[in-house]
Amino acid sequence: FCSITIQMSSLNVFAQKFGYVDTQYVLSRMSEYKEAQAEIETLAKGWEAEIQSMYKEVEEKEAALQAEEVLLTTEMMQERRMEIDRSWKEVKEYQKQIFGFDGLYFLKKKELIKPVQDQVFEAVEKVAKNNRLQIVFDKSGDLVMIYTDPIHDYTDYVLEELGLGENNGENN
Repeated sequence: FCSITIQMSSLNVFAQKFGYVDTQYVLSRMSEYKEAQAEIETLAKGWEAEIQSMYKEVEEKEAALQAEEVLLTTEMMQERRMEIDRSWKEVKEYQKQIFGFDGLYFLKKKELIKPVQDQVFEAVEKVAKNNRLQIVFDKSGDLVMIYTDPIHDYTDYVLEELGLGENNGENN
């Protein structure tokens, strides 16, 4: 009788249900996502055109400087070169503000896309609970867990094992 109990309990350990969802496919079917993508694309094209215009302006200044180079004194040449260098720096800084990490493009995308993604993740969680899935992976990219049953979260145990539990952290 004892051996049967042990076998049954070990079966429970391996009886976890897993599933996967293709979130890119789900998002592509949502009109809210398509609208957000279209708005982001429109903004990006406008910013790209603005930045291209700025680059062209600086390139024209450089071309004008090269054309007038023989007529300028060394001091005038240095001043114009510094002005052009400053313009290049401004354009590159503006481009970074728009398209760099945490730039306007990134923030706008996050603002518009995150609410739609949150809807998908809430739906995934409902489906997971209804189907008694412990873990759901997202197959559209790297296999990322997008839902896990909190009962399987051993983070606190690992922290405790490392001596980083709540009580230990306060005493240090």
